[in-house]
Amino acid sequence: MNVNGLQTEMQSLKLEAQNASRPATGQQVSADFGALLNDAVKSVNQLQGQSSDLSTRFDQGDRSVSLSDVMIARNKSSVAFEATVQVRNKLVEAYKQLMNMPV
Repeated sequence: MNVNGLQTEMQSLKLEAQNASRPATGQQVSADFGALLNDAVKSVNQLQGQSSDLSTRFDQGDRSVSLSDVMIARNKSSVAFEATVQVRNKLVEAYKQLMNMPV
């Protein structure tokens, strides 16, 4: 058992918990959310690129790529894209509700 690795992980979790106890400002929260959203969109884009690459390789006759690999990659990218669209729709809906709130 690697005790040093476990100890390092525990120390990093301790530091993270100490930082979490401080109240976050609105700028920090929006920056974190923006970064999270940006990473999610990049991940979806990467999945779509991989799907396209596998599809192209299969069409060109690459024997190392099977039809099942292509279909799985396409379904993964499709599900990720649909989830992104749903998140966008929820964000737009929440924004509209905020804008329609009486002040």
